[in-house]
Amino acid sequence: MPKTDKGGKPKKSELPSTLKKSGKKAQETFAKAHDSAAKTYGDEGRAHPVGYSALKHTHEKVGDHWEPKDHPGPSDQQARGGKDTARPTKGGVDANASKEHLYDLAKKLDVPGRSKMNKSELVDAVKKANDRETRKNR
Repeated sequence: MPKTDKGGKPKKSELPSTLKKSGKKAQETFAKAHDSAAKTYGDEGRAHPVGYSALKHTHEKVGDHWEPKDHPGPSDQQARGGKDTARPTKGGVDANASKEHLYDLAKKLDVPGRSKMNKSELVDAVKKANDRETRKNR
């Protein structure tokens, strides 16, 4: 199912719930990459991850929505690798961000014990908090 209309605008009714709560740029990035991949591959199953991969280069998941990143680039090793890479994703958390940035996100999401966590633990804790917020707000 196309995520954009004939004019190239995102169809909000076709977007995942976290993108419905996100800004226009996040919606457009996902929708256009998704539709391009669907057209190229002829497969909805492959188009969805492509849309998220494109989104993760410009945005990061914060709670139940996507926010622009301070700097563009892949958010984790999976996003860096391409279609034949099979590493676990970090669910939209920018694992390449600084520890300070991750700490600030953990604080915003009220993650307990964040001050004692290393960078890897902060990534996992923010991912868990994001997943919890998404489930709660569906």
